[in-house]
Amino acid sequence: MNKKTKLLSSPAKRWRWVYGPIVLASLAVLGFLYAKSESIFLGAEAYIYGYPLVIMDLTRAQAALSIGPENELRRVRKFPDASFKDVVRPNVDTLYTTAFIDMAQGPWVFEMAPNTQRYEVMPFMDAWTNVYAAPGTRVAGTAGGKYLLVGPRWAGATPVGLTLFRSPTQMAWLIGRTQTNAAADYPLVHQLQDGLQLRHLTDWQAGVLKAPKPWQATQAQLTPPSVQMKALSTTEFFARLAALMVSNPPSAADGPMMAKLRRLGLTPGQTPHWTVADRWSLGLGRWIADRKVSQELSQAKNLIRGWSTPPAVLGNYGTSYNIRAVVAMVGLGANLPEDAMYPSTRVDRTGEPLNGRHRYRLHFAAHELPPVHAFWSVTAYGADDFLIENTSQRFAIGDRDALTYNPDGSLDLWIQSTSPAGASASNWLPVKDGEPFLLNARLYYPKAAALTATWGMPGVERMD
Repeated sequence: MNKKTKLLSSPAKRWRWVYGPIVLASLAVLGFLYAKSESIFLGAEAYIYGYPLVIMDLTRAQAALSIGPENELRRVRKFPDASFKDVVRPNVDTLYTTAFIDMAQGPWVFEMAPNTQRYEVMPFMDAWTNVYAAPGTRVAGTAGGKYLLVGPRWAGATPVGLTLFRSPTQMAWLIGRTQTNAAADYPLVHQLQDGLQLRHLTDWQAGVLKAPKPWQATQAQLTPPSVQMKALSTTEFFARLAALMVSNPPSAADGPMMAKLRRLGLTPGQTPHWTVADRWSLGLGRWIADRKVSQELSQAKNLIRGWSTPPAVLGNYGTSYNIRAVVAMVGLGANLPEDAMYPSTRVDRTGEPLNGRHRYRLHFAAHELPPVHAFWSVTAYGADDFLIENTSQRFAIGDRDALTYNPDGSLDLWIQSTSPAGASASNWLPVKDGEPFLLNARLYYPKAAALTATWGMPGVERMD
């Protein structure tokens, strides 16, 4: 028997040299967790609260490289494809007209020409992802409009002929959509996009219409904002949040949350100075928050026939911080429900996860087609929430496509990795063989039946 074996030969000695240190270390960890429990849980709350503001800023910086400078409209002239990674769950129903707008450099004038030909909505989001104005077809019909865009501290007079839109924050994001009926519709939609103008108030008053400046997108491979967010250290995240809150102030309703942030030593404009133990506990809080969100997303609740519909507070969150953060993670830039609804599912009607190894049918009875004033679609996304690469370059399907209806007026959509035979091919939505996917329906300008949940999406039926 060697010396080490002899040393551990009795229970008392094993306790002293093996179990004792393990127990003492465990007690030390438990004591630390108890002492820092408030910081850990406050850190989780603070991370959830601040996530939308930080991801908006990361998206703004990304857009400056991939779309164009601030304060200038960028008219996206074609649909995204599977290589697009700037924003999760991009749509292929509308062409975007976007701009990050710095209200400190304003005021600005946004003009919409009359539009009788396509549905459009031009939502303006503040830095916390709330929609504070949404001019477009639902609000103004086909008449268009002229709007004065100002920041939270602007105190001038609104010129005659302009409607005032006041952003609660210095950072604002226009993420406008114009209905586009496939690539053949591009020429008409481009004309409608050209009827949208953004210029400084002084230029508008002087009648100056500046031509867009020449600009070339970076050719470098860009990292999606969601990935950048994960790469931020906890200290970097909270330092960025503190800096952003200066020009993008929390709302009055956020007072109780701001009191919690102050208990963490986190205030607008002040870089937090934390000990190693503080950073560790806040990092653990952030990990818990991310873990909790992932679990909630993977264990979708309150499903109706497998579908989850975002809550009515979408785009106007108030103090629903958890909902706001989740939407920022999986659907940044969401409209108000009155302008668009986004039912989604990752499971079939029996609750089994959707996977491209199977064939699926989505059946709408003749009287149960999505109730909309404008149009509807269903888009397939991979597990990463981006479009699925396929040889047909078909990423969505909807009522503007040349669909084949059944003799009784009902409709079957086929979701599978290979094209179905015969007339059903026109109703095919491709997915990737053997890989998980999700479906995201979009109802543009939904009718009351959808908004009040008296209508809902049918369950996805597995066919093999």
